[in-house]
Amino acid sequence: MSNEALTAQKLQQVARKLEGTFLGKSEVVRLMMIAVIAGEHMVLIGPPGTAKSALIRLFSKLVQAQYFEYLLTRFTEPNEIFGPIDIQKFREGSYQRRMEGMLPQAEIAFLDEVFKANSAILNSLLSVLNERIYTVGGQTYKVPLISAFGASNEVPNDEDLMAVFDRFLLRVHSDNLDSYHFHDLLLKGIEHEVSKISGSYDRLEPLLTAQDIHLLHQGFAARMQFSEEFLAGYKGLVFQIRSEGVSLSDRRAIKMLKLFAASALLDGRPQPDPSDFFVLRHTWNNLDQAEILDGIVGPVLEAWYRDHPQARRFGAADVGMDALVSEINRIKALLTSDRPMSDIQLFSHLKALNEIKAALQAMGTQPAQEWLARVDQLLGHVFQSGKFSQ
Repeated sequence: MSNEALTAQKLQQVARKLEGTFLGKSEVVRLMMIAVIAGEHMVLIGPPGTAKSALIRLFSKLVQAQYFEYLLTRFTEPNEIFGPIDIQKFREGSYQRRMEGMLPQAEIAFLDEVFKANSAILNSLLSVLNERIYTVGGQTYKVPLISAFGASNEVPNDEDLMAVFDRFLLRVHSDNLDSYHFHDLLLKGIEHEVSKISGSYDRLEPLLTAQDIHLLHQGFAARMQFSEEFLAGYKGLVFQIRSEGVSLSDRRAIKMLKLFAASALLDGRPQPDPSDFFVLRHTWNNLDQAEILDGIVGPVLEAWYRDHPQARRFGAADVGMDALVSEINRIKALLTSDRPMSDIQLFSHLKALNEIKAALQAMGTQPAQEWLARVDQLLGHVFQSGKFSQ
């Protein structure tokens, strides 16, 4: 087995561990693997408590690499990120930092609340993320950074922050799970907390090393080959995205090709195919654009999945029929009982049923269609039962 194939296999093992720990995060996990393979950066944006930090921290335990993590605020000083001034060197007339264990020596970095950084940090951060260099005291140092992961509760709207936001090629929305995930979410959460209490979380063994990834990068140029058919399809999507008012610069459009190639490598495919276009759903500049991108990319993906069902990796189908059926039966028992129900409870159940319908429709399988009919029957029963008039 080649070194490339072996590293891809190790990354798949990391992905399975993350997916097994964090429910409903399969797409996020795959995007993390793609970012690492391509040597690009990714930011997770969403409300507190949606596993943004926990996901990245577990990833850092599974990869043996120089790791740097910091929670940024507007009061954070450069010393805290890039290292303190070397006093001895300063007395000798040289301005240098002691960078051991700091961002300039990191291979994997996690910058929590990254968009709260102040201007004293931003300029240096830009060169670290983009050019992989750090300059201090007239000297320039090469940074071994593979990928930086950012997290934020909101998309930046300050012009001064847009340059940093632009360095994160992948933008991923992390939200609370749908209702039909909730029971399994509790079980996974208990398992995760027990592992931390027992100490098994801290004893996790890395599944691959930074050196594995650096070697993968050295041979990645050979992966940058695309068929004319693929490029034609990509061109059409880029122009359609731009026509909908979503900014996708030429620079970012070219960098996206690295992500498509990384996605193919992760699967062991020699070249990208249309299933890799899912990455385009995560190129938005604000959350309102996410729905627009899904409307553009979604039909292309579904057309490919119809002809190549084995290519479907995640999405609504990833929920699993068992979880959906269990939730349908639970809601049915509540809606058909004689127990009094408030309007808030009733609308909550109806909202959950509509989410389940969307998941079943996306699956497109015969069992899913059968359960879709049962959900429609249940909704019809509710509307005819007079519960709304209670």
